Amino acid sequence: MTRSRSRTPRARAQPAALIGLKLPIPKRKALPRDLAKYLAACEAAFGFVPNVLTAYSFDATKLRAFIDFYNDLMLGDSRVSKLEREMIAVVVSAANECYYCLTAHGQAVREMSGDPTLGETLVMNYRVARLSRRQRAMLDFAHHLTVTPAESGAGEREKLRKVGFSDRDIWDIAAVTAFFNFTNRLATATDMMPNPEYHARSR
Repeated sequence: MTRSRSRTPRARAQPAALIGLKLPIPKRKALPRDLAKYLAACEAAFGFVPNVLTAYSFDATKLRAFIDFYNDLMLGDSRVSKLEREMIAVVVSAANECYYCLTAHGQAVREMSGDPTLGETLVMNYRVARLSRRQRAMLDFAHHLTVTPAESGAGEREKLRKVGFSDRDIWDIAAVTAFFNFTNRLATATDMMPNPEYHARSR
């Protein structure tokens, strides 16, 4: 038996600056309770709800899937630190010229590292950033997998092993890289705009 897709009632038009598609964005009180609670927690933590979550809220099933996958990849247990995962997000987004993700994750790097220069350097050109050998190999891999995926094979994985990454670490690096290639393309295709609050933070 096929489960019907979850749609949220009492929708309204999204703010003009949010996304370039006309999707039925619901009011928060119309969302399922767990999702409304999650968005309220985001607002309490950040002072706003990230536009990507607002955009996804037109379909409760898609929003849950995005939240679960994002939280597992970016906040779950891994020997790749949370900061390093954000660094991957920025380098991938720079290669793809994704305005939304560069703005949001560039701010995250600035905040988590305590170094505004690092966040800006990764946005502009990660190769000139002051990085450890381990981090440079990690970001080289993420960039290579983004721009020339068909050429990313055993040789690229071996470079990561040589600087101390385990095979499980390589999975995590590849998963974060792949995820942001997905989100970059979706954000770009829909003209998704970052929340303006990101720009001035952590500088």
